[in-house]
Amino acid sequence: MMDRRQFLHTLASSALTAGRAAAAPSARSVIWLFMEGGPSAVDTFDPKPELKKHHGKRPKEAIETFFGRPGPLMQSPFSFQQHGGSGLWVCDRMPAIARHADELAVIKSCFAESPNHSPAMYQMNTGMTRAGFPSVGSWVTYGLGTDNKSLPGFVVFPNEAGSKGGPQNWGHGFLPGTFQATPFRTGGAPILNLSRPSDVGDQRALLDYAQSLNRDHRRRHGDEPDLEARMHSHELAYRMQSEGRKVADLTRETDETRRLYGIDRDVTRPFGSKCLMARRLVESGVRFVQLYSDGEWDSHGNLAQQHGQRCDETDVPIAGLLTDLKRCGLLDSTLVIWGGEFGRMPVSEQGQGRDHNPHGFLVWMAGAGIKAGVSHGETDELGYRAAVNPVSVNDLHATMLHLLGLDHRKLTYLHNGRRFRLTDVAGEVIRPVLS
Repeated sequence: MMDRRQFLHTLASSALTAGRAAAAPSARSVIWLFMEGGPSAVDTFDPKPELKKHHGKRPKEAIETFFGRPGPLMQSPFSFQQHGGSGLWVCDRMPAIARHADELAVIKSCFAESPNHSPAMYQMNTGMTRAGFPSVGSWVTYGLGTDNKSLPGFVVFPNEAGSKGGPQNWGHGFLPGTFQATPFRTGGAPILNLSRPSDVGDQRALLDYAQSLNRDHRRRHGDEPDLEARMHSHELAYRMQSEGRKVADLTRETDETRRLYGIDRDVTRPFGSKCLMARRLVESGVRFVQLYSDGEWDSHGNLAQQHGQRCDETDVPIAGLLTDLKRCGLLDSTLVIWGGEFGRMPVSEQGQGRDHNPHGFLVWMAGAGIKAGVSHGETDELGYRAAVNPVSVNDLHATMLHLLGLDHRKLTYLHNGRRFRLTDVAGEVIRPVLS
């Protein structure tokens, strides 16, 4: 019977063979900046003149909101300017990201199925609105494995306030547990309970003995995926005792780099630390890193205050990440994605807020294989529905896998007698945003 290393190598190799795309991969790794709560496109990167023109008026088309209390049309509380040769409109609360306007491919016509946070987050992460399916990061590490055996292939930095739907947003579903995400922290130890116990003598010998008992159990009782995952986790935890601390030690960076990410300021330090650790992780060979913004973009009552706060917290760190990846030579091999689970309505709620809008929202990509400085798709004149070149969540996933060298139609896993994939056959690669 094959040992654990052979098992993982065979599993990853077979998935890669099954899911290899016709084109060579552009990206080696992914950093996904997940703006939980639903950022408003018309208040960030896609202003609508018709909202300003008809501010305070009732829309001609009936607009159905999630909480059923639509107000009149509401103009953005922010001002906008065009930036770079691409002429990308960026709100005044994102001046640092605005300097990267010509590096972004902005997809303005995304749509999802659910107006509720948890199902929408499940769909954005797994392709399904129901819980229990593998996340994108798990599919990617199943298909490609990792370049560093002393670090996880898939790392997540959760929302410190807790995410809607919980850890199933980055879970492994029915894939083997070896492909689940490993949550990291930016304060203290990167992973809890990772330190070597002081009363343990030869830890390597103790682990080898435990693993020999596990292998003996596996030989007698057959394949047990949960046991295999535990064996893998024990070995990875041992190796991470030194490697994990090293990659999480931001004091190894220069003061200039720390300032670049905003770690010198209270408002930007939390997300800036996540972004800097993400760069260190992909530099060390981690395949997939997902960063959740702390707090939420869920602005029902006071959009100017809440969106403004989220912009203040994330603008400098995100711009710093793009700058640092580029100067380190990593932007050409790293796909960076920004967006939430849906967008927000063009009408007001409670006078100054906006309700959930899955019918039309915005995502941008940058880095490996992306055509810089382009815009794809449009919502209608009010920013309510995707009107030109609509882009589904399946399309986003297909494009992500394609850039990593995987064919979304062929990367499958046999579960309960059926072959599953991340995206259904309707998913299409978004060719206009590819270089």
